[in-house]
Amino acid sequence: MRRTSSLLTAFLPLALLGVADAQTLLPLDSRPATRVLPALIGGLRGDTLRVPDAALLGTAARGADPAALGAWLDAQPRTGPLIVSLDALAYGGLVQSRTSPLTAQEALARLEPLRTWTERTGQPVYAFVTLPREPDATDRARNLEVVRAVIGWAREGRLKELDVTWDDALPGSPAPQEGAALAKDAPANVRVYPGADEVLSMLTARALAPEAATVRVEYSDPAAAQQVMKYEGIPLTQSAANHAQGSGFQVVEGRADLTLFVFNGGDPRRAALRVSSLLRAGGVAVADVAQVNLGNPRFWSDLRTLRQHANLQALAAWGTPGNNLGTALAHAKLARGADPVRQDALLAREFANDVIYSSEVRAQLRRLIPEAQLNTPQAQEALMRLASGFFPLRVGDTYTLGEAALPWGRSFEWDFTLDRQP
Repeated sequence: MRRTSSLLTAFLPLALLGVADAQTLLPLDSRPATRVLPALIGGLRGDTLRVPDAALLGTAARGADPAALGAWLDAQPRTGPLIVSLDALAYGGLVQSRTSPLTAQEALARLEPLRTWTERTGQPVYAFVTLPREPDATDRARNLEVVRAVIGWAREGRLKELDVTWDDALPGSPAPQEGAALAKDAPANVRVYPGADEVLSMLTARALAPEAATVRVEYSDPAAAQQVMKYEGIPLTQSAANHAQGSGFQVVEGRADLTLFVFNGGDPRRAALRVSSLLRAGGVAVADVAQVNLGNPRFWSDLRTLRQHANLQALAAWGTPGNNLGTALAHAKLARGADPVRQDALLAREFANDVIYSSEVRAQLRRLIPEAQLNTPQAQEALMRLASGFFPLRVGDTYTLGEAALPWGRSFEWDFTLDRQP
């Protein structure tokens, strides 16, 4: 078999050793951004992680089997925090949370093991649940009833922390108003804000890196940062503050442990030079939010020419502004004290996914093969052929592409392995 060194497959065998203080992650669904990335972030300091196989989790076409997922959860050791998506266990995944025919009582029955988890195991539960997006949601009243119930569990101390987030709030979506109403009476251990795919990574950072840290946020276009964002219904500045606090940072104006540079437009070359300058003064993470699901090629090319992408604490450009802010900040929180080999390998994976794939390979693949035909062997072969042309990739170490696939049979995301060269 071809040798690969996917960080996820490299780290997860540690879960078989039975060492103390193992963290259990129950992701939103099987996508690499929601399953692989949180596990890699959580493993930066060498923590033992237990994550379900992708086959146990939901896809766009089918939800997770609640019995199988519950059995997997029951089999995990009770020696560390449980970090969990409630939508995965209640409905089968994010997509299914919008359209599930379950009643609120049936959904809560599936969540019952989590309500008593801390009482039975002595271990804390860090959880999140989403308010579904419009127009996909078919029973908002049901979802709200479930959310109110789990807020009650957090109020009782049954959940150590609960994040209530809303997903893809386009103009006219009721989710921001629902969230504002829930926040009015929420206890101190409940946070309410826009987000979805990035939240498990943020909860992982809060659970595994509880130490205090400060962050200063800088924008490439400060004026544009005051504008309300399409997918969140709030200004970019507020989203950055939400995700910083949700990842365990205190936002400050002056000197800080970390600078989060947010590329939100303007001159890419000037932005790359500014990041290079900031790195001379301390730790920097970069979130590229100028376009949704697309890294800016010129900005990242200039950073690569300057050899500064290897010096970042974290980088993100793969999704919505909130996705990118949250994953960059969560990674940066755990990068403090990270194993240097794991840190470099995660930066390499982020660059390969967020820059090479999002800004180059995806567009080439779409030009070559219609979206409806991507779930075919021919598409998988084309993906490997196109992506291989962008490797080897040098960050601190040098990496070649091991394997590549389209796990959901669509062009939005890929999964892949990288081989670190000796």
